[in-house]
Amino acid sequence: MWNMSAILEKSPLANLSLWSRRLPAELSILLVLIGIGLVFELFGWVMRDQSFLMNSQRLVLMILQVSVIGLLAIGVTQVIITTGIDLSSGSVLALSAMVAASLAQTSEFGRAVFPALTDLPAWVPVMAGIGVGLLAGLVNGSLIAATGIPPFIVTLGMMVSARGLARYYTEGQPISMLSDSYTAIGSGAMPVIIFLVVAAIFHIALRYTKYGKYTYAIGGNMQAARISGINVKRHLIIVYSIAGLLAGLAGVVASARAATGQAGMGLSYELDAIAAAVIGGTSLAGGMGRITGTVIGALILGVMASGFTFLGVDAYIQDIIKGVIIVVAVVVDQYRNKRKVKR
Repeated sequence: MWNMSAILEKSPLANLSLWSRRLPAELSILLVLIGIGLVFELFGWVMRDQSFLMNSQRLVLMILQVSVIGLLAIGVTQVIITTGIDLSSGSVLALSAMVAASLAQTSEFGRAVFPALTDLPAWVPVMAGIGVGLLAGLVNGSLIAATGIPPFIVTLGMMVSARGLARYYTEGQPISMLSDSYTAIGSGAMPVIIFLVVAAIFHIALRYTKYGKYTYAIGGNMQAARISGINVKRHLIIVYSIAGLLAGLAGVVASARAATGQAGMGLSYELDAIAAAVIGGTSLAGGMGRITGTVIGALILGVMASGFTFLGVDAYIQDIIKGVIIVVAVVVDQYRNKRKVKR
């Protein structure tokens, strides 16, 4: 009799299946990105007789927008790997942007927030903005580690509080007349360079350092990580502090790029950051995720937003589609986790 299992194991189909399993997880996400871009290119020619991918100005604007959300997503990715969540990143971005912008004003503006602190070197507002984000992340991490309150509740509280502080800071008034040395941070390709450098740093940190090993260990099994000697509380504080720091950096980049600080900046960006991480393969169950996948996930969101705008799709419809994509990504994540458990 023919041994069908032995035949199947030696068949080209089995070899193809084995080869596909060995492919990097990010490759499938990259193929999705390419596929979405090609779909918009096709619809562009059919509906508008224009190219979507060949418009350099559109692509540059998309990448610049992605760079800000991407900075948030890098921090959020690390939080999710530990089985946490950060709902405060968009609000922390706004608060950091307001503080940084208030210290980046020129003396030519007669209604500066701090008249005695105008014309400061650019590094002062930059460090102030990053410091505000770091402090917010430190508060998040400390409350989660010390009290055991779920990260959802703690970061939700920070989301509301930070947004309120951003509005209270100047009573809702925007901050303008920023120095050229500060706005240079957001001009040209600088936001993209900052985003890629930060992504490279944390890709290396997660994959090749003790920090990364501890982060994955806590997400995989927090109790086992604690028993193995990892100071879980301290590491969670570090992870949330880094997420806050990156939100602060994103606030600096966003305000420098817009040449203004506004309390409404970063509205709903935390959802985009979470979506970028999950679409990029970061598991909400914890213990799984890569920065490279998150970068591709952010690009997918950017391509979709730019593509829908290019096709004239209503902004409300775009939000509906984005919500569906987030739900689908979570469903796929849950399905993937169930398959692992069965194995």
